[in-house]
Amino acid sequence: MGLLLQSLSMLILLMWFFWLPAPRAQSTPGSSRSPARALDARLQDFAYRAFVHPKTGIPYDGTVPTDLAGIKIAAMRLRSGSLYRKGVSMYKEFKIPIGVTTSPYVRRLVLVYQNLGNRSMEYYALRDYTYLTPVLGLLAYNASNLSATDLPELNITATGDSISINFVDVQPVPDGAVAKCVWFDLHGNPNFSNVASGNTCLTIQQGHFSIVVYSSAPPPTSISPTPSAGTPNAGPGPSGGGKKNNSKAWIIVGSVLGGLGLLVLLTFLVLWVQKYKHEKKMQQMERAAEGGEALHMTTVGNTKAPAATVTRTQPVLESEYAP
Repeated sequence: MGLLLQSLSMLILLMWFFWLPAPRAQSTPGSSRSPARALDARLQDFAYRAFVHPKTGIPYDGTVPTDLAGIKIAAMRLRSGSLYRKGVSMYKEFKIPIGVTTSPYVRRLVLVYQNLGNRSMEYYALRDYTYLTPVLGLLAYNASNLSATDLPELNITATGDSISINFVDVQPVPDGAVAKCVWFDLHGNPNFSNVASGNTCLTIQQGHFSIVVYSSAPPPTSISPTPSAGTPNAGPGPSGGGKKNNSKAWIIVGSVLGGLGLLVLLTFLVLWVQKYKHEKKMQQMERAAEGGEALHMTTVGNTKAPAATVTRTQPVLESEYAP
């Protein structure tokens, strides 16, 4: 009976776990690929397609599909050792000095250039800021397989002079505003710095870059800015939260009552089965008693034993047959 109760208890617990609503996973920064990161993966694929008969150190312009119209890409294959010793005098708007290292080390790498054009705000929206230039990207990838897709980025770091970005398509700075350089790392986090001489920004790492000015005016209505990683998402109001809590409480109460009802039902079922088996056994014993022959009992000393009432052959003395 104790083993049966333990089994029933385990059954109730399993049913409880199945009936309770599954908790929703909390979304954390980086847990899912953002639109900007998905765009990087697609542009890497289309940039690599520009390599038909690639030569080292020569930039090749790529072609994007119609749904990415307005974005420009290019790709240039380099040797890591040559990049460190010589740098790149000019790759589109980027000037790469000597002393740039690659981590992890690869023998050959590809520098993918991005110009997001009028799609800049779509992928890198900045609240209260206005872009004066398109967002430019420079990302490094392994060049061992030029047909590979969805490659992870390499880390490139300028150990000497900084990498400079000389923006050519720049809107005038509004009166009273101060232009700032913005650098987006691979997680989409913005970092601001001062503009160098002219329209130049400096960096020691790869990423996406632009020149912006602070603006108190609301962003254009045609563009819905994506929330930053540090901004919490707006949750439901008090009434919505109360309804959810009440619903969960009723589910728990219903699970408990259902489990108790099932336990009572199974207990009655076990007791009925035991009673049925007992009655069945008694009936079998009665049938066995009725079908057998009753034996005469006699007392032998202090013990009772069965004894035959009639003997089949009467004893005869041997002297009766004497001549």
